[in-house]
Amino acid sequence: MEGGRGRGLQGDQQVSGTIRQAPVMSANECHKECHRIGPVEEEYNRVSYSGILKVLGCVLTFTSQIVLESNEITDPGCLVTCGSRCSVRGDQEGMLDDTAVENKGEVVYVADPKLLSWCDAVPVFRQRACLTHALIASYGLLHKMRVVPSEAASEEDIRKFHSQEYVEFLQRGVPEEEDEGAQDEFGLGFDCPILDNLWGLVCGLAGGSLTAARELTSGRTKIALNWCGGWHHAQRDMASGFCYVNDIVLAVLHLRSAFPKVLYIDLDVHHGDGVENAYLFSPKVVTLSLHQREPGFFPATGAVEDKGLGKGKLFTFNVPYKEGINDKQFVYLFESILYPLVVLTPSAKIPLGGGNLTLKAYTTCVTHVANLSKPTLFLGGGGYNKSNAAKLWTAITSTVLKCPVSAEIPEHQFFSWYGPDFELEVTAGLRKSSNTQESLDQTIKAVHGNIEKLAEVLGQK
Repeated sequence: MEGGRGRGLQGDQQVSGTIRQAPVMSANECHKECHRIGPVEEEYNRVSYSGILKVLGCVLTFTSQIVLESNEITDPGCLVTCGSRCSVRGDQEGMLDDTAVENKGEVVYVADPKLLSWCDAVPVFRQRACLTHALIASYGLLHKMRVVPSEAASEEDIRKFHSQEYVEFLQRGVPEEEDEGAQDEFGLGFDCPILDNLWGLVCGLAGGSLTAARELTSGRTKIALNWCGGWHHAQRDMASGFCYVNDIVLAVLHLRSAFPKVLYIDLDVHHGDGVENAYLFSPKVVTLSLHQREPGFFPATGAVEDKGLGKGKLFTFNVPYKEGINDKQFVYLFESILYPLVVLTPSAKIPLGGGNLTLKAYTTCVTHVANLSKPTLFLGGGGYNKSNAAKLWTAITSTVLKCPVSAEIPEHQFFSWYGPDFELEVTAGLRKSSNTQESLDQTIKAVHGNIEKLAEVLGQK
């Protein structure tokens, strides 16, 4: 399935049911035990930010890809970042204690039983949302955040990006055995099957990220987390890559109502084609995607030469890498691109995903982004290895909160999923990286050239 299908937003142009009850999942026990909704605290004073790029919204994605031979994490997914300072600390022997830094209210965590149920309804990701929420809860991290229930998106919300024809098709809920031609037209079938109450699922998933975005634009928080979001492959007029709705595009549209410029950073092993296509012509959203790109690897888009079109030319940045990338190489790429892009100083001296990546690579990237001190939205993503995805998002939550957690996973209802070692860390894979220092430097040089061209364009305005 081609990721290039579907037109995007032209500049500031915006293109988009009734919610029935969420499907009942086998995770009812999880819903009863794990979902604690905290009280809504008083609204924070509005904070304004500035920077050379005026990057006031920042979207990233984190997932963990399914692995058959090892426990490696290779698919980080989608975060929306605009955020507060965070730091990575080494694994601690003890559990969190009462002396840990309290960030309650500063960090918003969007979760409620219905949202988790919607996320768990996607066949390939069943129980992943509950696994993640339960692991975060087992470490005592819920008490350090303001937990906010999501509000389902409306039809009007969805239509701000998705086409009328696609929305109407989703609302009809066509039975699987009927209208196969229409299903193919709208990308429903093999990886995006027709599900019961599909329209309700779309509104529910989109609502989680919109709820998080509203917390940022209202000024009530600087950091918002929604691990049920990050569906970055969905196109304007079709589903793709297990993604029925592009919650990221909708969240960015809402962020744009308060923040003049938004930086989208996608760390998923797969190229964030749906988000890039949506903003291909827009100079208001800068997209940055680090992803594996090789023949036959989905979605086969995101070449370093792809830089945007029309008024959006030079506002799209793609950083492709080859199979087997390791922590050191991934962080090297990220650090070499992020700071020149944000500071937009072509002469700046900057130190220098499948892959053999561990939690450390992603938490390091989160630290760099959070240190930009911008309002920040973090989203989930792929995560086909469900226990590894839960580990990754828990580690990122800990990093954002600046609360070190034990290497040993606490006993809880899903404890057996983390055997045989029952540790939070993920061991790097043994496959040899196809990336060389020369190939990485060539990619960095090409991206730096694009950044310099953008700096020249902005300097002329």
